[in-house]
Amino acid sequence: MSETTAPVPSAPSAPSAPAGVVVAESATARGRRARIALRGLQVLLALFYGIASALPKLIAHPSAAESFEELGWGSAGMYTIGALELAGAVALLIPLLQSVAAMALGALMVGAFVVQITVMGGQYAATPLILIVPLALIAWARRGHNAELLRLLRLRG
Repeated sequence: MSETTAPVPSAPSAPSAPAGVVVAESATARGRRARIALRGLQVLLALFYGIASALPKLIAHPSAAESFEELGWGSAGMYTIGALELAGAVALLIPLLQSVAAMALGALMVGAFVVQITVMGGQYAATPLILIVPLALIAWARRGHNAELLRLLRLRG
């Protein structure tokens, strides 16, 4: 009895796609989930900065007013920081401004860290550092909008 091997039929070839087009279903689904997760993170950060951080400063809540008096910045500093945080929170939700907003809020958090360490005794110094991580992720992931924003600004200038 002799053994013969039958030819193995070749697998059907995948349709060819133009360069730069993702064909794999899993890559598309993974990318969609990543975009949704990033958008959710942006919404959470916008809510945090708008409600938990900016609002107490803008309504002069006693806890915020005390902190800014301790710093020697008074109500002008409190309202300025609150307005910057609120502007950043809103800009995190505007596609063209997302990357720039994340960078600006990140810079604000660097300042908050320095103030926490140098003036406030470092009790809450970890909070700004923790917030810098997702802000950096957003700034990097949404960096494609920066070129478009620059183009629009140049057209107006």
